[in-house]
Amino acid sequence: MARKPLIRISSALLLFAACSLQFACGSQNNAASRDDRLNKPLATPKADQDRPKIVAFGDSLTAGFGLTEQESYPNLLQGMLQKDGFDYEVMNAGVSGDTSLGGLERIDWALGAPNVKIMILELGANDLLRGGSPAKMKENLETIIQKAKAKNVRVLLCGMIAPPTMGQDYQREFNAVFPDLAAKYKLAYLPFLLENVALKKELNQADGIHPNAEGEKIMTANVYAALKPMLERKQ
Repeated sequence: MARKPLIRISSALLLFAACSLQFACGSQNNAASRDDRLNKPLATPKADQDRPKIVAFGDSLTAGFGLTEQESYPNLLQGMLQKDGFDYEVMNAGVSGDTSLGGLERIDWALGAPNVKIMILELGANDLLRGGSPAKMKENLETIIQKAKAKNVRVLLCGMIAPPTMGQDYQREFNAVFPDLAAKYKLAYLPFLLENVALKKELNQADGIHPNAEGEKIMTANVYAALKPMLERKQ
């Protein structure tokens, strides 16, 4: 019985692998837009410069691929925070197709916003789909974490899990990256962002990878459960 969650997660990632070409194409199509965004201010509502910020930093799962801005998890998270009386502004810094290297290239821009207190770090799925080196991915993620900590920004790390089809050695090395980093830097840690969403047709878009509007609500709840202990109420 205890093995069933692992089997479900691995099966979901088999779907990710099957659609890797689609992700790769999406990455190429988004390369120019990523470069443009590196040179633009974060697209967030005007607010008090002193208002504490949460940067949702990641790939298409953060950006809200295939959804409206209102349906994306950063926007849903904003609503949850307001409902519970937390005075944070959530900034959507997701770029579809991004790898850990793409994230590293723009992390200084994301952390340059005023009064960033927390970063939700969600990267690695595209490294996996391309069969990228887990060691290099770990190096990139570690540098991103170090940059955040240098600015006294707390990090919630969202993990990914490699399927058995990647080979035992690759699977073992990849799967160890996220808990190892979380332990080394004493980070808040969400082992699998798509828990209770992956592999459920009714909760995903036609590609079988990205959550639909209903799946996005569950994904947001996963994030919020891990994030909430990190939050502070305005004095």
